[in-house]
Amino acid sequence: MFVMETMATIRSRHAIRQYTGAAPSPAAMAQIETALQAAPVAMGAYDHLHATIITDPAILKAIDDTAARQFGRANMLYGAPVFILLSAKPAHETLGNADYASAGIVVHNMALAATAAGVGCCYIWGAVAALNQEPATVAKLNLPAGFVPCCGLVLGEFAGDYAPREIPSDRIGINRLA
Repeated sequence: MFVMETMATIRSRHAIRQYTGAAPSPAAMAQIETALQAAPVAMGAYDHLHATIITDPAILKAIDDTAARQFGRANMLYGAPVFILLSAKPAHETLGNADYASAGIVVHNMALAATAAGVGCCYIWGAVAALNQEPATVAKLNLPAGFVPCCGLVLGEFAGDYAPREIPSDRIGINRLA
């Protein structure tokens, strides 16, 4: 299996939006699922998160169609053969910052594992927001009671490879308080 050094992986990760149609290998999926399980979660509330690994073309199409209706743009899952959806069970009435942050961290862990394994990946937020507007489509996901989709990651083989890139040191403003 192809494995990168940590900082090379971080510098190489970028959104892949075109896939060959081939799913990641079982070994790569196992690595990605290990990264999912290894992610930190706010207050250690692991039971407040749930992952749904979707490979059923009909469900992927239903999610894409839902997103297209909401945003007027098709193919928001980019034709990827795998979509890992992270859902959270709100501690209160609605999802809060810690819920979204934990789900996002899990997805980012998986993205780094995918990059290290040479598997294409792209964060998915908009299609998930659209999904939450259509309970009939959410029902197809068989989520545990009380869980709400938060974000996800599409995965698949792609033509090309990852290579470390230069990252400008001023992309994000930094204050230093000493």
